[in-house]
Amino acid sequence: MSTTTVNDRTPTSPPPERRRLRATPGTFLVWGGMALFLILLFGVVASVVVNSLAGQWFDTWFPSSYTASWYGDAWREYDLGQVVSTTVIVAVTVVSLSVLIGAPASYVLARRNFPGKSLVMLVFLLPIMMPPITYGIPLATLLTYYHLAPGLTGVILANLVPSVPFVILTMTPFIEQINPSIESAARMCGANMTRMFVRILAPLLIPGVLAAAVLVLVRTVGMFELTFLTSNSESDTLVVALFTAMTGAGIRAQQSVDAMAVIYMLMMMVLLVIALRFVNPTQLVSQVRQDAD
Repeated sequence: MSTTTVNDRTPTSPPPERRRLRATPGTFLVWGGMALFLILLFGVVASVVVNSLAGQWFDTWFPSSYTASWYGDAWREYDLGQVVSTTVIVAVTVVSLSVLIGAPASYVLARRNFPGKSLVMLVFLLPIMMPPITYGIPLATLLTYYHLAPGLTGVILANLVPSVPFVILTMTPFIEQINPSIESAARMCGANMTRMFVRILAPLLIPGVLAAAVLVLVRTVGMFELTFLTSNSESDTLVVALFTAMTGAGIRAQQSVDAMAVIYMLMMMVLLVIALRFVNPTQLVSQVRQDAD
């Protein structure tokens, strides 16, 4: 009699194959270009930062002495206290007005179909797609004619022209992805349009509002053309003051100009850190969908 041995152990699966990384010439070219760009960018930024701290720097790789007094000189010489406060006032005002105007307009474009809707969307796209200098000169001429520029009012109004369409184009997709049945249910429960917008839609639109506000904030602080055409010495923002310091008449220490440039870079970095901290672009749409469900 023959006996057979039965193996009760389950067969083990073969180990997964390791994927080999194959680098093509195109891959080397792309990564090499990115590395070269980052090296050049780091070199430019590092040279500006080092020069802003240099006491003397002539024909050597590194300065012979270092000092932070150029930052104090730049703060007093260019009146950066007023410049920074003006920049903050302009940015906060433009962001607030853009959201207040753009949110209701986004709702109308997302929920209503009317004749000429495509033409209206094209009009909103023009200030974003066109270079600001092309419409900045006639806009500044118009504001000057009505005595709104040069000055703080002209700077705010000029920056609203590209900011409001930016908010509308950013928030419209968020409103379109919210289920309209939520609004219908609110109306059936007796909520009017204002209460429905404040109590129902506003919490769902928080990701879109944050995204639009942060993007408009960064764009306004860095907007040069429109601000330069409509500002004066009392309403210059930081980017315009930096350009004036570099190109204005007179002899200025390059270290103080570089110190002013470092202050501008730090201000923009703070805005970008805030944007990445509170607004995650990869999760905005998914968060709106989850809230709508």
